[in-house]
Amino acid sequence: MRIRYNAPVILTFTLITTLILVLDQFLGSQLTKKFCIAYPSFNPGSFISYVRLFTHVIGHKNWIHLISNFSFILLIGPILEEKYRSGTMLLMMLVTALITAILNIVFFSTALMGASGIVFMLIILSSFTNIRSGEIPLTFILVVLIFLAKEISNAFTEDNISQFAHIIGGICGSLFGFLLTRGRRY
Repeated sequence: MRIRYNAPVILTFTLITTLILVLDQFLGSQLTKKFCIAYPSFNPGSFISYVRLFTHVIGHKNWIHLISNFSFILLIGPILEEKYRSGTMLLMMLVTALITAILNIVFFSTALMGASGIVFMLIILSSFTNIRSGEIPLTFILVVLIFLAKEISNAFTEDNISQFAHIIGGICGSLFGFLLTRGRRY
């Protein structure tokens, strides 16, 4: 028996994110503040502003924040990476990070940090694993209804959590699911 690095994108994402949090604990959050937060004041003349559109997903406030995101990512991600392949998984994660950051900058005055948009993209995308041509899985409908109800009800609490990022991640997951399974016959 040997250990296999079975989901390179998901595992590398997990390792980088964990390393960032460990380093941040020694540096007093300086790394996250500089590179891993999408600030609402986007500066088009600053290279780092463009980098943050993607890297905000690798910054986490604390261990509870990281563990709550990566318990889902490590559970669902490898299955999806096997189904859709590593390159496609990486592209979906990057697109979700970018769209979430841009929309947050345009519509909100709050900073964005963490992988929860990626989590909800994976959750919604996972309901497409058994899709057949011309059918919408009941699991997809139920997951979306439960997910939206939870996020809408949570939107009215002041908890420093971006329900908007969760919803956008979920929308990205459903779009990827429909686009990647369109025309396939099972």
